[in-house]
Amino acid sequence: MDINNLTIIGRLTREPELKSVTSGKYVCRFSIANQKSKDQANFFDCVAWEKTAEMVAQYCKKGTRVAITGSISQETWDDKDGQKRSKVVIVASRVQFLTPKESGSEQEHTYEPRQPSFKDEEPFSDDIPF
Repeated sequence: MDINNLTIIGRLTREPELKSVTSGKYVCRFSIANQKSKDQANFFDCVAWEKTAEMVAQYCKKGTRVAITGSISQETWDDKDGQKRSKVVIVASRVQFLTPKESGSEQEHTYEPRQPSFKDEEPFSDDIPF
């Protein structure tokens, strides 16, 4: 089996589009620009599924800088003239948001793990059952 892993950093070139497919799963389509130099960039279509799709749609917008980890896939379809068409897309399994949070905006989202609190618990006993 061959390796198909990808990590890329870029900025969204348009607003993400979240849809629900017939199975009920969410899919989000978006595109990024990966800047090679000051005057040159590469553009890639991307797709994310389920929770990753929901997070991209909720927290990303055009211009958001992201790091994507995933794989490359080739999508194929028939156009309206019956011609076979295809394109290569990045299938994002993980998207990390790199754009700094805007203070006071809806984009501000911080996850802080809950620290255990021993204040309300009873003190330890020397009567250990083992």
